[in-house]
Amino acid sequence: MRKTKITLMACALFFAIVNSALALDFVTIGSGGVGGTYYPLGGSMAEILNNAKIDVKATSRATSASRENCRLLARDAVQIGMVMGSTLWQAYTGTEAFEKDGKLDLYILMNMYAAPQHIVTTGRTGIKTFEDLRGKRVSVGAPGGGDQVLTNLILAAAGWDPEKDIKREQLTQPEGATALVDGNIDAVFWNFAAPGSAVLEVAAVRDVVLIPIPEDVVKKVCEANPFLFPYTIDKNVYNQAEDCLTVADGNFLVVNGKMKEDLSYRLVKTIVENREAFKKVTTQAEHFNPKEASVGIIRFASGAVKYFKEQGFDTLK
Repeated sequence: MRKTKITLMACALFFAIVNSALALDFVTIGSGGVGGTYYPLGGSMAEILNNAKIDVKATSRATSASRENCRLLARDAVQIGMVMGSTLWQAYTGTEAFEKDGKLDLYILMNMYAAPQHIVTTGRTGIKTFEDLRGKRVSVGAPGGGDQVLTNLILAAAGWDPEKDIKREQLTQPEGATALVDGNIDAVFWNFAAPGSAVLEVAAVRDVVLIPIPEDVVKKVCEANPFLFPYTIDKNVYNQAEDCLTVADGNFLVVNGKMKEDLSYRLVKTIVENREAFKKVTTQAEHFNPKEASVGIIRFASGAVKYFKEQGFDTLK
């Protein structure tokens, strides 16, 4: 009898553990590369979700960012992806970089923050204007990343051919920072929230110069791509002589059509309501509020729609 009782208790404990594990939703977050905002934000997001007692087990995965994250989401290899608006639009519509992929089944979980495009050089290159970039060694961003998508849109609006008008390099953000410091390239195109750690890394050892985008190019690229908008990087952000006109892209948390409403609701509620904790990672987390987070460019996940409606906001696009 004693052995039977012990066996039954062991079985009960085993099934309790199994049922507890089955009740968990396992979520992998596709972030970005070291040097940008996505990477540390992904790690912080996983930690907060794990500690929120919402039956979610989250991990963060380093990726080449937006483009790769969209494809990983489509395969359900990640369940949340950090994606720039320009890349998300192309993935959702099956155009440009995603023409061969076709339309991907993606939904917005929330709008995170705006990210201005940075065109960065150093004082020793002599580059001061956009036109000065012509013929120079310029990194347009890593293959598979959103940096390059936005760079190509800007160059197209300016009437430039990246294969002919610049000496094109395709470097990741860390690679670009190292190459810029070492003088192996003349300028880089980067997209992230300001201030970006990659720019600060270069500024620690070189005289950083931000290159403004001409007003006519800004106007043209924004008219052609309604998910973009004019943006001014304040001169005090990187200790520049003048403010820098550029364009900004939105940054979104994105999920796929397989995510259940209850899970998307728990995720967005937890992230938005823990925005103070995220401010320790990036000041851009101040935008993690229902009013701004509910503004999108494509459809929202059903759980996100439910949460934002409870907060008094319709999801906008």
